[in-house]
Amino acid sequence: MADTASDTPPDRLSLDPRSPHFDEALLSRGVGIKFNGQEKTSVIEYSISEGWIRVPAGRSRDRFGQPMTIKLQGKVEPYFEDAAQPEGGEGVASEG
Repeated sequence: MADTASDTPPDRLSLDPRSPHFDEALLSRGVGIKFNGQEKTSVIEYSISEGWIRVPAGRSRDRFGQPMTIKLQGKVEPYFEDAAQPEGGEGVASEG
C-alpha cells in the first residue's frame, strides 16, 4: 500500500461502533470534516461519494438512547488532524 493512500481518509466513516463503517484505528488519528467549506465538529458519519454527513438533531434521543440524527447534503472534505507517525519511532526528542 502506498504512503499517500494511508493519508487519505476513507470514502465513508462512522463514529458508531455498531456500524460496518466504524474503524477505531482511523478515528484514533483524529478525522476532521469540512462541510461546504465550514469546519464541522459534531459529525457522526459521512460519505464522500454520496455527498452527505450525519449530525445530531439537538439533544433528542431515540428509544435506545442513541442521538437522533439528520442527514445534510453537500460537499464533504475529510482530513486527518494529525499526520501519520513514521514507522521508525515517535520523532526527534527536543532538548531542554
